[in-house]
Amino acid sequence: MPSFDIVSRLDLAEVDNALAGITREIGTRFDFKGSKCTVERQEGLVTLLADDELKLKQMHELLKVHLTRRKVDPAALDFKPPEKASGNRVRQTIVLRQGVDANLARQLIREIKDSKLKVQVSIQGDELRVTGKKRDDLQAAIALVRGLKIEQPLQYLNFRE
Repeated sequence: MPSFDIVSRLDLAEVDNALAGITREIGTRFDFKGSKCTVERQEGLVTLLADDELKLKQMHELLKVHLTRRKVDPAALDFKPPEKASGNRVRQTIVLRQGVDANLARQLIREIKDSKLKVQVSIQGDELRVTGKKRDDLQAAIALVRGLKIEQPLQYLNFRE
């Protein structure tokens, strides 16, 4: 039976390249001269450290621009509220969303089942497997999921006959 997987993954190498580009741009931009703004990534977290709120907002824009250039969807970023750091600085952590969590999986399954498509959806860890008898049903399921308002980027992989 034909099947495909719905996943949410980020290319962490491209994220690292984007963060390196941000660091280079911060070093050369005139409005960042003399400031101690840094960008770091550990596991699934990106930490922005800026001198003030204005520079933090500029770093947000830089992050979105550089990720888009690297073909990484900025919708995968989950911005936590900024917090005070030592020396009158501002720190913000950003979670890189990967994997289809349980709530999103239930929402996708409910939407696909409500559409009355002749496909079955099963949860496999942090991804969904959609199987059906006809390839057209699977393509309709992909179109349905793409049409939903989901704040996390999804990819469709392993399309098998």
